[in-house]
Amino acid sequence: MVSSERRSFLDLSLKEVLDAVPARTPAPGGGAVAAIAASLAAGLVAMAARFAAEEWERRAEVVGRAEELRARVEPLADADADAYGAFLTERSQANVERIVAIPFEIAEIAAEVAELAALVAAEGNPNVSGDAAAAGDLAAAAASIGARLVALNTTGDARVAEANVHAQLAAAAARRADRRDD
Repeated sequence: MVSSERRSFLDLSLKEVLDAVPARTPAPGGGAVAAIAASLAAGLVAMAARFAAEEWERRAEVVGRAEELRARVEPLADADADAYGAFLTERSQANVERIVAIPFEIAEIAAEVAELAALVAAEGNPNVSGDAAAAGDLAAAAASIGARLVALNTTGDARVAEANVHAQLAAAAARRADRRDD
């Protein structure tokens, strides 16, 4: 649910989003930006996979999964901004849960996007492997941000360790996607 005080980030122009980030407002903050980055990463994975040879058996599966992940993570930009705004207004347990659960989900999704990026870089069209690697880097950054926010917003929660694992797996996948050292 998007706050009545602002439009959805998904309805803003790119310029409006870019201008909103440095503004002296609590949103978009790290979580919203991570969700946007993960969405862009998933989009790059889908694009790069579409350029793979039609004979690549996993092409349709990878494109479909990347699009599913993009659809899941996009609304998390608004959800994170709304959750953080609510937390600043009232530090209730429900609001704390939201500012942990949303970045956790971003980290989880971003880790899977990074894995798909590594797959596309390894098995897809070498002419767009740089795009797949860029997707891996963006996804790894989003997973790292999500994990950091989970750790900052809670203590003693098992999701902290799990989010860190997502970030580590995403970083490893991003390294695999970067084939410059091959």
